[in-house]
Amino acid sequence: MTSGPFYIGIDVGTGSARACLIDAHGEILALAAKDILKWEPKPDYFNQSTTDIWHACSYAVKKVVADSGIDVAGVRGIGFDATCSLVVLSESTDEPVAVGPDFSDANQNVILWMDHRCPVETEQINATNHTVLKYVGGKMSIEMEIPKVKWLKAHMPSDQFLDSKFYDLADFLTHKATKAETRSFCSLICKQGYVPIGIDGSVKGWSEDFLTTIGLPELVEDNFRRIGGVLNENGTILSAGEYLGGLTESAANDFGLLPGTPVGSGVIDAYAGWIGTVASKIDDNDIRWHSVHGSNSHANTDEYEEEKDLEVAVHRLAAVAGTSTCHLAISKDSVFVPGVWGPYRDVLLPGYWMAEGGQSATGQLLAHVVKTHPAHAQALALANQAGQSIFEFLNLRLEKLRQEQDLPTLAHLVRHFFYYGDLHGNRSPIASEKMKGAIVGQSMDVTVDALAVEYLGAVEFIGLQTRHIITALNTAGHQITSIFLSGGQCRNNVLTSLMATCTGMPVVIPRYIDAAVVLGAAMLGAKAGSADDQGKTASLWHIMESMSKQGTVVYPSDHESERQLVQAKYKIFIDQAERQIRYRSIVDAVLNHDHDKVLVLESGLATL
Repeated sequence: MTSGPFYIGIDVGTGSARACLIDAHGEILALAAKDILKWEPKPDYFNQSTTDIWHACSYAVKKVVADSGIDVAGVRGIGFDATCSLVVLSESTDEPVAVGPDFSDANQNVILWMDHRCPVETEQINATNHTVLKYVGGKMSIEMEIPKVKWLKAHMPSDQFLDSKFYDLADFLTHKATKAETRSFCSLICKQGYVPIGIDGSVKGWSEDFLTTIGLPELVEDNFRRIGGVLNENGTILSAGEYLGGLTESAANDFGLLPGTPVGSGVIDAYAGWIGTVASKIDDNDIRWHSVHGSNSHANTDEYEEEKDLEVAVHRLAAVAGTSTCHLAISKDSVFVPGVWGPYRDVLLPGYWMAEGGQSATGQLLAHVVKTHPAHAQALALANQAGQSIFEFLNLRLEKLRQEQDLPTLAHLVRHFFYYGDLHGNRSPIASEKMKGAIVGQSMDVTVDALAVEYLGAVEFIGLQTRHIITALNTAGHQITSIFLSGGQCRNNVLTSLMATCTGMPVVIPRYIDAAVVLGAAMLGAKAGSADDQGKTASLWHIMESMSKQGTVVYPSDHESERQLVQAKYKIFIDQAERQIRYRSIVDAVLNHDHDKVLVLESGLATL
């Protein structure tokens, strides 16, 4: 083993903390993970602990170092990513502060991203229609930090709230590693209502008017110090991977690394997925759909031009899949997409904008469909008997059903089964936590075959909703022509094939399927480690291209009947969403005694 350079990425997801160690070429030399705790004290309440998370990070880092056998002196940079969860610390002690509903348990000091405890606060914020909201798709999501802070103000003891400071989880990790109060543009802009200085009249990034209007004037005090301060006044805010300091002696001991090891500004986990996937190398001769703007084949030449290469990146959607899925698209200019978060400037590459769409439940949806079906136990036993995962078993079962019924494609198995899967609300482009699931075509059949069909309906829903998000992006002005997918769902050939066919776009699978996000974090470490004496670092895009590996491509179906079927199913998918909204509106109007509105809605319903 050489002496380096090596780089470490740390990814804190919903259920585990992971670390990876890479070399200068982006080869992953070691991976490790450790589960983290999650509490659900009440329905829709989800808490975590920074103490537990940090211990898991330390374990994973020490393990990749031990497993790879490297000399820790060769580790030249560390990068962090994490879920967009809210961390609360005491200003006076820098120690954890309880986030409730038990405000005596300071160990639980993280409100997880998927926590939905604050629907009232979210509606109150969005009812202001403040200018800030146009940079988060028109309204804040219940998953974002500001509604959760507003909930804390209303419920936690006032003395605790007044002594609290707030971090996105990724920013907490860099704070814990370096003791710096530096925040990331990614965290502040994407989840906390920060608008970069100079954009739309923004003077300090934070809006005093917005925070005061929504009832959080405490966050304005002392130049917004409790949420990171003002850039170049009392705060430091950095783009992804910029050098923010070195490991403290305490953090270095926790990780088994050397004090002073460079640490890069962190990002939200989905954005690390963009970093780890969208520069995947592809063979232009085999990519029939490839953009006319060229390839990334010149990335390592002396004629490297970042802006020219990014003309390729604007056509690539990163779909970072896990429990949920985030959809990320970059653009040179701001593009406003109703129901899609952003546009966000500077969060990854200075001067470039990002849009973030998403599905609130994808991996979680498929797991729910399978585990709650009456035939789950039987299907699981058969899968175990065959030495297969439950999804491998169901995919093979579907192919057997297709052959038995003499159907041309798997999609024909669900031609009269209409599954709408917003069981955990709609992140985009409808952007409503009120959206729920619906099934048309369900029978009393509770066999394993019925489970397979319902599972396939949920897979098709994921593909159709991906098309809905891409359609919203492109209608507004984006130019997406391909999907770069990451996460374990890449291994599900039925899902990747249906996603390609439903969207009419090729799906690119990266080399490191499960490690794309943590690889992206390691690339942030490489950027931090490139800092010169003035702290200037190398281009993140250049680092991505030099470290990314060859990807593989899944093409849309060329079966004409399947393409026509999917087109019809997409129209029905849209109709199901619109009907659900209308049904809810009719009932609400009746309960509110708004008879005129009821007549209008019922009239419209008859025409659907």
